Amino acid sequence: MARSRTPRRPGRGRPPHVVVATRVYTPEPVAAAFRQEALVLALERAGAEVTVLTTTAPGAGNVRSRTRRVSRWPVKRDHQGQVRGYVSYLSFDLPLALRLLLQRPMDALVLEPPPTTGMVGMVAAVIRRVPYTFYAADIWSDATESVDGVPTFVRAAVRWAETTVWKRAARVLTISPGVQHRLEELIGPRPSLAMVGNGIDTDTFSEKGATGGEQGPYFVYAGTVSEWQGAGVFVEAFARARAAHPEARLLFFSGGSGRDALEARVREEGIEGIEFRDKIPPADVAAHLRGAVAGLSSITPGQGYEFALPTKIYAATSTGTPVIHAGEGAAHDRIRDHGLGWACDHDAEQVADAMDRALRGEDAPAAEDVRRWTMENASLAGCATHAAEQVLASIQDARTP
Repeated sequence: MARSRTPRRPGRGRPPHVVVATRVYTPEPVAAAFRQEALVLALERAGAEVTVLTTTAPGAGNVRSRTRRVSRWPVKRDHQGQVRGYVSYLSFDLPLALRLLLQRPMDALVLEPPPTTGMVGMVAAVIRRVPYTFYAADIWSDATESVDGVPTFVRAAVRWAETTVWKRAARVLTISPGVQHRLEELIGPRPSLAMVGNGIDTDTFSEKGATGGEQGPYFVYAGTVSEWQGAGVFVEAFARARAAHPEARLLFFSGGSGRDALEARVREEGIEGIEFRDKIPPADVAAHLRGAVAGLSSITPGQGYEFALPTKIYAATSTGTPVIHAGEGAAHDRIRDHGLGWACDHDAEQVADAMDRALRGEDAPAAEDVRRWTMENASLAGCATHAAEQVLASIQDARTP
């Protein structure tokens, strides 16, 4: 007799059990970790039990709460301590397959990129007969195509894996209209696509609290440095702006594939006033942003990422600090249209002019205005509530004949 493929249902009187599989989770200071923690908390508030399957990280042990268990597994990390590159991804994904198969009865699965994790989770969901939700915060296959030196077959494989995971998911959560539109271009409009938005922890990143203890005016770039961010434009722009403001500094709290090259460039060119620091906890990032003249954000033009809305924008505005954004697209328009700072092209001369204006206080928005806008439009808790509703709705859909 053929085995029934009917999805498993929660036991009588038992709350739904949701498993979240993510290679990064708090306390790691990256956007994906914050997003997944917010989702877990929203699921708990909605009455679900949650198990998080993630990686070991410095300072992170096994964390338990009334309804949540965070299970950590060692993975390969690069010299910056990041889980980056497909060898690192597979060091998480391969054990994940067994962890998912041995997991106690579950009712839904939530998956975070990369696409390899999506493929492992997709197969496990079929075997365990549960719906899965994929959190599409980025389009990884687009990013792969923008990187020089990636073999054609690798790009094709990433595209196939990513679109396959999206098509088979009970829900695909997107973080902005731009990401939603790009998914629709790649797999067509589908009822499973849900735009839940993105935001920041407005309690941690608040306008109240310490300011980091830095001396003199400074800018903060807090986040990943890679090909598609194009953060090098700030190095060149700062060198120009500092001629008129010798007391100014630029602080990078970052990692990523481009950080080493950027740091080497600063040394080779002898640019003073730029400091590269390690990633720090969110509360410390918030403190430094509170004292900054402006937060910095950028997107390299022509690489297909103009739809992106970097979380670093909201991290700054949530503390009442305006943003200088370099690049075209959604982020540029959002900052310009809502008076959140200075929006310019990805051009060193224009960015230097924006830095000069920020240091002079010219056209700077009021701190209370940018904070208020963030509270109303980019609260991570609100976005996570929408995401949790979608995950729980997938369980209900699976129960329906």
